[in-house]
Amino acid sequence: MIIRSHAGIHIPGSSILHPQFPVSLYRSLQLSSKSTTIASIAGPHYAVAADRASASASENPSPSKTATRGKNHGNKPKSKSSLYARPSLFEMKDDKVANRARVYEFLRGVGVVPDELDGLELPVTADVMKERVDFLHQLGLTIEDINNYPLMLGCSVKKNMIPVLDYLGKLGVRKSAITNFLRRYPQVLHSSVVVDLAPVVKYLQGMDIKPNDVPRVLEKYPEVLGFKLEGTMSTSVAYLAGIGVARREIGGVLTRYPEILGMRVGRVIKPFVEYLESLGIPRLAVARLIEKRPHILGFGLADQIKPNVETLLEFNVRSESVASVVAQYPEIMGLNLKAKLHEQLTLLSSVSGLKSEDFGRVIERMPQVASISRQAILKHVDFLKNCGFEQEQVGAMVVGCPQLLALNIDIMKLGFDFFQNEMGRPLDDLVAFPAFFTYGLESTVKPRHKRVASKGLKCSLSWLLNCSDEKFEQRMEYDTIGMEEMEMPSFDMNSLMDARSDDSGSEFEDSDDDAD
Repeated sequence: MIIRSHAGIHIPGSSILHPQFPVSLYRSLQLSSKSTTIASIAGPHYAVAADRASASASENPSPSKTATRGKNHGNKPKSKSSLYARPSLFEMKDDKVANRARVYEFLRGVGVVPDELDGLELPVTADVMKERVDFLHQLGLTIEDINNYPLMLGCSVKKNMIPVLDYLGKLGVRKSAITNFLRRYPQVLHSSVVVDLAPVVKYLQGMDIKPNDVPRVLEKYPEVLGFKLEGTMSTSVAYLAGIGVARREIGGVLTRYPEILGMRVGRVIKPFVEYLESLGIPRLAVARLIEKRPHILGFGLADQIKPNVETLLEFNVRSESVASVVAQYPEIMGLNLKAKLHEQLTLLSSVSGLKSEDFGRVIERMPQVASISRQAILKHVDFLKNCGFEQEQVGAMVVGCPQLLALNIDIMKLGFDFFQNEMGRPLDDLVAFPAFFTYGLESTVKPRHKRVASKGLKCSLSWLLNCSDEKFEQRMEYDTIGMEEMEMPSFDMNSLMDARSDDSGSEFEDSDDDAD
């Protein structure tokens, strides 16, 4: 039985009969109130359906009569329908297949190959997919970029792409860099800002990478956003600190070459360090090389470094000098060295008469000769010939001081004019000591020449210049001129192990020194 409240809500489980109404009237009111109350709760749609059902019931008092009448008149019985009916699983599956087919048809129409999208949740309509493709185009990505990583089409513009791009923009990643950023690491579009991106940024800041440098690091190596903090990143940093890279330099090293964070210690960094040690470079010196030129860790050990060491030996560099060559110019490990050295030897032999057996001494004294342009070499050789030196003399001077091929021509002219007009020395003195051109004219050459001339001493250019200021003062006390300091200075490996003292506002630098 049902209690009817003033609001028309029935309370099941109770029965109260109004004493003024007969039972038959009450039952009639009860049936009517049921329809009225459900309609008031279910809404107008249900009310209309209830009226139709009531009308149908009055016209067809019983199912058996309806069935008999239909049979007698040759009509088929009407099927019952429910207001709460839902499509069957088969119908839903068919709709899903049809929707995906339309989406695939759109993608193929714009040039996207959807083969890898099977199993990926995609928009129901082609219009929503078009919105995603158009948005990616606005970011500078092409159809080729989308085909390279079609899974980006599974990212919602509003839920995935825009939050990630907003976060990168707030960090300082430039809009001009976003296209290349997404080409290199499109997976960032799937990332959660809070769970995936923010912890990595916090880690980078904890490595003493300056806040202004963080966005540049991300632009240079966006893949870092996909690394786990407890994985490769932490182990590579710990190993570098272990071999002697100063803790205060870690931030600068990672800023200039963040790819280190993705290098495995056992496969890349440790074998690199151990091989340089085997060449004769102390571990601490290797650490200093990494501090100054961290990109050398990116040179392939098997396909670049070891073959280039063999090439140095082929071009008459002595095995005991290989360590010095690498320490002076570590970029030589990453060059296409054999072709470059062959080109330089051919050029120097033709313009200066340099012999192949002497080319090794040139490399030992200035490994950068491998990277000097043809134009620069011709320019400096022509200058020396215009000064009156014969081709054979030029070759001897290049062997003695390869730096002649890279000095400022204007400064060399000033030095030669003073040598010729004020010092009055023969050209053979320059052939014997071509390093004369590397000394400062005003700071060293002029004052020392004046001191020696005032004492009436006759000395070689090497004795005059190839010493420190303190040593020169001691020499001025000599009664006779000795020959003990006549040798050209050589590279001192210990100089690498001195602590760095430079400190800049930002460690980020766009280096053009990377090997080809």
